[in-house]
Amino acid sequence: MQAALTEQIGQMRLIDRTTLSAVVEEFLAELEEVGLAFSGGIDAALEMMDGHISTTAANRLRRLAGASAKMDPWDRLTALPAERLLPVAKAAEILGKLPGEKARRVAYAVSMTGAVDPETVRRIGLSLSAQLDAQPARAFDAGPVERVGAILNVSTAATRDDVLQGLEVEDADFAEQVRKAIFTFNHIPARIAARDIPKIVRLVEQPVLVTAFTAALTRPTTAPVVEFFLSNMSQRLAQGVREEMEARGKVKEKDGEDAMSAIVTTVRQLEGAGELVMIRDED
Repeated sequence: MQAALTEQIGQMRLIDRTTLSAVVEEFLAELEEVGLAFSGGIDAALEMMDGHISTTAANRLRRLAGASAKMDPWDRLTALPAERLLPVAKAAEILGKLPGEKARRVAYAVSMTGAVDPETVRRIGLSLSAQLDAQPARAFDAGPVERVGAILNVSTAATRDDVLQGLEVEDADFAEQVRKAIFTFNHIPARIAARDIPKIVRLVEQPVLVTAFTAALTRPTTAPVVEFFLSNMSQRLAQGVREEMEARGKVKEKDGEDAMSAIVTTVRQLEGAGELVMIRDED
């Protein structure tokens, strides 16, 4: 349309006032008749309908938009996060394994792309966009590691240990990833900053704390967690909890597990609300 407009301007000479007035009046008449205006094109419609139509329908329409000569696929590709195009870790791994000679050839090839025809670049973009749209829709937003980790977070310790042992036999790498994704009562000293303990204690009812701590003291793996809590809360509250623990007596295993899970759930809620940040392995 730009080329046709430029050619038309090049053919024009003098325009009389009557013709000019007639064109302006026709243009204004069309403007006054406009009720709604849309950007036009499937890609613009998809952007407007984002979040309101199913993933399957959106992918089908994107394939149609990709086949349209009006769409620039690079607008979509450049808007994607780097992790979607190529994960950072994978890119670093590939770069580290790329021989020096091949790296130089790639760099030299890039230096020769200055005169590439725009249609060629568009066709490459369409190919990449089509490959993205060809990926099947996922039934789950979270990956398998996160889903298994979330299930084991609320499972009993015996069930969790049994499942992890089985996973190690079947797939040791997957089991290791699941272990890193799990956050249980045992992980609190290593994953939660001492300054955040008062935030957790304020949201957990004291009877729940007493039940969880009394049960945790009977296990060598969880006993240090109790001391971590007591040493990082107010002395008055810690003393009160200690006295109630002494008077509490023996705690049923299920009651102890439920109380510890309640504390873990509170930690997760605080993390989700941005009230605390868990310490990760890389930290």
